[in-house]
Amino acid sequence: MLSTDHYVRFQRVTSAQPSPRGVVAQVHGELFAVDVVADDVVRLKMSRGGAFDEAPTFAVYVDPLAKPVDFRVTRDVDRVRVVTTALVVSLWLDPFRVDVHRSDGTPVIETATDDEGRYWAYATLNDAFTVRRRCRQEDTIYGLGEKGGRHNRKGRDFTLWNTDVLSPSETLEFTAGKEPGDPRGDITSVDFDPFYVTIPFFYHQQHPGGSMAGSFLDNGYRGTYEFSGSQEYRISFAGGQWTEYVFAGPDMSTILERYTALTGRTALPPIWALGYHQCRWFPYTQDAIEAVGQRHRDEAIPCDALWLDIDYMDDYRVFTWDKDRFPDPPGMLARLAEQGFRVITIIDPGVKVDAGYQVYDEGLAADVFCKTEGGDVYTGQVWPGDTAFPDFVTEKARTWWGELNAAHVRSGLAGIWNDMNEPATGTIPAQTMRFGGGRWSHERYHNQYALLMAMGTRAGLLASMPDRRTFILSRAGFAGIQRYAANWMGDNLSRWDHLWVSITMGCGFGISGQSLVGSDIGGFKGNCDAELFLRWMQYGTLTPFCRNHSEIGNLDQYAWAFGDVVRDLVRDAITLRYRLMPYIYTAFVAAAATGAPVQRPLVLDHQYDPLVRDLDDEYLFGTDLLVAPVTEPGITARQVYLPAGDWYDWHSDVVVTGARFVIAATPMERIPLYARGGAVIPMWPDAPASTSGHHPTTIELHVFVPLWDGTHSSRLAEDDGLTFAARDGGCYRTEVTLTRAGGRVELVASVTGEGYPEFRREAFRVVLHGAAPELLHANGADVASVDGGFHLANAGSGFVADFDV
Repeated sequence: MLSTDHYVRFQRVTSAQPSPRGVVAQVHGELFAVDVVADDVVRLKMSRGGAFDEAPTFAVYVDPLAKPVDFRVTRDVDRVRVVTTALVVSLWLDPFRVDVHRSDGTPVIETATDDEGRYWAYATLNDAFTVRRRCRQEDTIYGLGEKGGRHNRKGRDFTLWNTDVLSPSETLEFTAGKEPGDPRGDITSVDFDPFYVTIPFFYHQQHPGGSMAGSFLDNGYRGTYEFSGSQEYRISFAGGQWTEYVFAGPDMSTILERYTALTGRTALPPIWALGYHQCRWFPYTQDAIEAVGQRHRDEAIPCDALWLDIDYMDDYRVFTWDKDRFPDPPGMLARLAEQGFRVITIIDPGVKVDAGYQVYDEGLAADVFCKTEGGDVYTGQVWPGDTAFPDFVTEKARTWWGELNAAHVRSGLAGIWNDMNEPATGTIPAQTMRFGGGRWSHERYHNQYALLMAMGTRAGLLASMPDRRTFILSRAGFAGIQRYAANWMGDNLSRWDHLWVSITMGCGFGISGQSLVGSDIGGFKGNCDAELFLRWMQYGTLTPFCRNHSEIGNLDQYAWAFGDVVRDLVRDAITLRYRLMPYIYTAFVAAAATGAPVQRPLVLDHQYDPLVRDLDDEYLFGTDLLVAPVTEPGITARQVYLPAGDWYDWHSDVVVTGARFVIAATPMERIPLYARGGAVIPMWPDAPASTSGHHPTTIELHVFVPLWDGTHSSRLAEDDGLTFAARDGGCYRTEVTLTRAGGRVELVASVTGEGYPEFRREAFRVVLHGAAPELLHANGADVASVDGGFHLANAGSGFVADFDV
């Protein structure tokens, strides 16, 4: 726990005056402001040297005070209050403390006291600061993005510092001094901390009621979140300004929507990015990578993307090709595109220090590399040897980098893979790397480096392909990364515990604003065996981003690498993902609109069920599918908790009433998967070889009849999957409302959108689960069942249908 023995507590407010959006007070010679952002969101900030930093990071991309909000300011002897319809901020004058309560009096944040009864609303030492809040032992904590261990963060402490996790030199400060057996001293442990991505946003759930509050501290410096205390939690940052957005909730989904309104929503990806991706660090040749693509087609294994790691480059010089291995990149990419494959290449920020290398020479001439305090170009050491790093804090460097990416993809590449962007600098410490032409310390922008790199990369891709959605994958990131790039979970291991931790990491990312995320299926480092690979593939195909990736020197980890039996089962898993593509794509349309995650912990949708608070081995995929992966070898059955509602076993169609535990069989052929009663799940009738050009004439609507009366809503999003035309109405968005009343079920579909040229759908095929009527009454006519489904002619219009149960 951080020692605060020498910290100076701010103890007394000397003056407080109303401001246009709340209150501004004088505290220990600094300014403290309470700003109303929305009726249920406030911003708290403390000046440094009497001045506010109005843009502490690049995370918040909108004016948070742009929308008018009704509030009033009241004052009595002890405090000043800022009151909205949803919350009350109490600024206590002497001693200084800040509390936020909802309008019903329940707490959002409350300042904690130490053993001597002294309040710790804010304390500082040199450039560092800390705040302390009340928190009961029974409470739960969620969020902080990419963190290992259990999804409930209570009882542990975390560091926010983007780190190349498997680098012994860069992790030494975090492993040194740990007791033998302490998992935090083992960089391969699922409890090691910190990881690659920093998101200073979390939820505090109060026991026993279940209400939640949220906190986003807009600060890019190294942070520490201490949740190990029994009666309080502490937030500390090594520098920068206290700028905190406090969300009253009390619902988790509302907090997430408000947070992503500030930091942005996951950019709607091109549909091919949601397919299956094959990647390996391997010295491929042009012929070899084409052969990998052809093998997928020969084996009838759907696949949308092939990836090239660092060995495609000329001696690891970014934006180059090894001409011996790849004599004709445009021709290769064109041939692969004809087979429905997109190709993505890796790009690291490290530019080889090499006079005569065009990128390096241009960077020097343009003065876009990071500098040291003395004015030298900072030199690190990664794959090419000595490397210079673009100063992405400057717009000039981001523009230059974007132009390099634009030129790189004009050969026919579909996307960019940003790696080593914590930034990783090898055995040379990064601390002397400065930003803004040497003006800013490394600590200020270290955690934001990957975010800024992604900003420049996306701008370049849009310049090259202005009518196409971009795809960027980033290893590191900061709050707001979801606006520009997807994340993967970095260099994991081929171990069962790493399969398990990817569940909690994926859920942590999802409720922290990043929906497009996944782990390296099968594990990156080490040798995977057949059982682990199959179980990981069965799980990984039901996650937002689905990429098989492994390290050089490992056993082969292709879909066919473990023989025909495993190959066939892997094909089944990938086929299911492709058949579910309309459902998956619709979930991403929702994520882009509202911030709702695609991989979501059960607590998001069942917040007030105490049994889900510590569930770490199951999750919801979209709103209506519950996935319970197998996370240990030799498992033939596992326990699954089904929350309230009706749940259909995907494999047997048996329906089970929720709010109970069940034992689910887990033969090697499958993992437990359940569909929510009342859901209408859209699916493709068959799995195509890739999404390229796939616009089927029929969409299946799988209707899971609820056991009880009620109304349920489901959606289907259709558009070209590639461009931005949907923003201007070039799409169909269908909402299907299912209502059960006694023995009668009605489906009402309403449609918005103006259509798009690629649209080919001519019919829905309605497949009922939990009912077997002979006739379906649709749009005034009776429709008979054929081969287990009801054919409804439909080319983008609404419909009304009903049937008897």
